[in-house]
Amino acid sequence: MDLLTGPHGVDRYTELVDPTWTRGDARARVVAVRRSTPRSVTLTLAPNRAFAGFRAGQHINLSVEIDGRRRTRPYSPANAEGDAHIELTVGRHDGGLVSTYLFEHARPGMVVGLDSVGGDFTLPHGPGRLLFVSGGSGITPVMSMLRTLRDRRHSGQITFVHYARSAQEACYRAELADIARTMPNVTVRHGFTRNRSGSDLPPRFEDHAFEADAVFVCGPSALVDAVRAVHPDARSESFVPPVFTGESSGGQVTFAESAVAITDDGRPLLDQAESAGLTPESGCRMGICFSCTRRKTSGVVRNVITGVVSTAEEEDVQLCVTAPVGDVDINL
Repeated sequence: MDLLTGPHGVDRYTELVDPTWTRGDARARVVAVRRSTPRSVTLTLAPNRAFAGFRAGQHINLSVEIDGRRRTRPYSPANAEGDAHIELTVGRHDGGLVSTYLFEHARPGMVVGLDSVGGDFTLPHGPGRLLFVSGGSGITPVMSMLRTLRDRRHSGQITFVHYARSAQEACYRAELADIARTMPNVTVRHGFTRNRSGSDLPPRFEDHAFEADAVFVCGPSALVDAVRAVHPDARSESFVPPVFTGESSGGQVTFAESAVAITDDGRPLLDQAESAGLTPESGCRMGICFSCTRRKTSGVVRNVITGVVSTAEEEDVQLCVTAPVGDVDINL
């Protein structure tokens, strides 16, 4: 009886019949897979009722099991808000564990986890000239915005700029051309950085001027920086792990549950734990997916992205974006 009335009791029976039949865990079944470019795969997902939806531009933490270990990465849906299915286009990155796995092995019938939805890279309200800039697979959140605006019959001026290595690697190129033909207020431009054939733009963003009241950019850090140099107020999103630099505090880092103690070398706790032979669960490695969160029982730490220092004796910290400041004890 306790099994049935517990918070997950019924789910543990229904998921034996169908892994997506759960009330507490958001999951989805892959219903379609297409590989429309040489370096990307597009998944169409049918989420279960536990998935609460998302706003255009937000990301979803997708989980898959690879070699018996659960791996989590953040991906932004490309479909419009309110669609019954979720569309994710995943760019294959050199050395990327999850992106490579999905590109090579994703198939209809596969079940994936949808751990959470987050991010404030979302559409504004009201009219105005909008500029969307994307690079590579960073096209997905702004594609979601554009599709949502189309559904809303948005009449304001929209300029959509996408950079890819070549025309063959430009995701959604045909659909964007169709949108530009059917929506007079939408202008689409492509920039190709390696094979320039068919490119509408110079390879560098700063070599072309665009007028806009609100700017959204998603892509590699270099593209985000280039856009913000021209449009300082641009809202940005990037799923490329930042490069961390720092000096050793000289303190002792103790991973209590593993009985391992090391001298801090200045890197985030996740990197130091892995160098010590530990294998904590981790995902995005940029502070988004929260899968590497562990309890800090004592000591001072610094968030390497925001620079915020915390002195709380008991708190949960994300190992991938947290560095020690002196002696620190972690439950790991």
